[in-house]
Amino acid sequence: MLIELDRDAGVPLHRQIEASIRASIRAGRLRAGASLPPTRTLAAGLGVSRGVVVEAYQQLVAEGYLASRSGGYTQVAASMPPAAAGAGSAASTAASTAPPDARRIDFGYGRTDVSQFPRGAWLRSVRTVLTTTPNDRFAYLDGRGVPELRQALCDYLNRVRGTLAVPGNVVICNGYGQGISLLIQVLAQRGARRIALEDPSSGDDARVLAGVAGLDVVGIPVGPDGVQVDALDLADADALVLTPSHQWPTGGVLSAAARAEVIRWARRRGAIVVEDDYDAEYRYDRSPVGAMQGLAPDHVVYCGTASKTLAPGLRLGWMVVPPQLVADVAAAKLLADRGSSVIDQLTFADFLGRGEFDRHLRRMRPVYRRRRDALLDALRTHLPDLRPAGIAAGQHVVAWLPPDLDEAAVVAAAARHGLGIQGVGPFRIAGAGPGGLIFGYAILSESAIAEGVALLATAIREVRGS
Repeated sequence: MLIELDRDAGVPLHRQIEASIRASIRAGRLRAGASLPPTRTLAAGLGVSRGVVVEAYQQLVAEGYLASRSGGYTQVAASMPPAAAGAGSAASTAASTAPPDARRIDFGYGRTDVSQFPRGAWLRSVRTVLTTTPNDRFAYLDGRGVPELRQALCDYLNRVRGTLAVPGNVVICNGYGQGISLLIQVLAQRGARRIALEDPSSGDDARVLAGVAGLDVVGIPVGPDGVQVDALDLADADALVLTPSHQWPTGGVLSAAARAEVIRWARRRGAIVVEDDYDAEYRYDRSPVGAMQGLAPDHVVYCGTASKTLAPGLRLGWMVVPPQLVADVAAAKLLADRGSSVIDQLTFADFLGRGEFDRHLRRMRPVYRRRRDALLDALRTHLPDLRPAGIAAGQHVVAWLPPDLDEAAVVAAAARHGLGIQGVGPFRIAGAGPGGLIFGYAILSESAIAEGVALLATAIREVRGS
């Protein structure tokens, strides 16, 4: 680490070391979390006693610039103290000229609190896998994935989600994004020409991938209880992508009668229903709703991932595929990447088999419920004319705006107040419908949620006054 000492300056050496490190942190040359050299190593490099460096480090820890870690490691603190006048004036000026849409609080959707990842339990499963797995499991396998995980997933999904899954029909993939990509490729190769999507629906997977594959996309309107099944026959589609247990983003739950009608439509058309069960594990105010796959395993592809439950960075997903599609989907998976990580698959299989997944979900449900409750309380207090929907499950809430508020204007005003939030409008296919805001709350503290809604109320008052 570059530190220049002037032994003729009349300034104690430990003060010079403090000043040099402090200036480097303020200037950004030492980023948050960066490790500093051990005191003995730095002292030898500077030609001073170790005590001089220890004194400098201790002072910077006391000021909040550095943080001591177990094992004697010293790092730049994750959050810096505010810069004082003089040496820190440049940083103060930069803060005052920050862009108006700099995010203070972000209600972004689709995020999971990865700080709650069960590292200890996962590590135990990793150790088990590395010490007990036969050598041949680390070779290339077929495109469906390791047998242990496919069996463990069947046991879990049949028990918890009411599926009719068998290991031979399970294909492991790298999250939902890859899964839906493989399915669309296979359906297009088998002659599909049009795919139906919920309107509104996510714009970053099936909609984009269908266009790349040359399929037409048609939107099926969504009502308070999910997709409007009476519009299916007019769609003339070969496949339908649904989020029936908690429609994204509106939160509607497809009724039993509507599910039965979707299945009848699929059988009449010879069509495939893709069931995206993206957050089925989080239910707060009602009983779980079983998976559609259990009603028609020959026509429904069940898709699930660990992204919303454990961490998206695991890139672990799974599909329960109708028997007639398994070989083609597995072949597409092999062509894509030769298969997902064997160690991660086996670790997750052990994690499931030990009951650790169930324990993790039991621990996280009340965490997310408290955050959801904080959001609803804040909306009632600050914005009572917004109508929350889809509140009984998941990790986000949609709040419908009253007719006098323009969605785009509200989102823009919120950004000027440092609040990140998205509207429903960009996710519509037909482009028409009431204005609404999507509140993702999974990674926000209860206090941040309350502060964010209060900021939004201020932004909305400005919109109404303009």
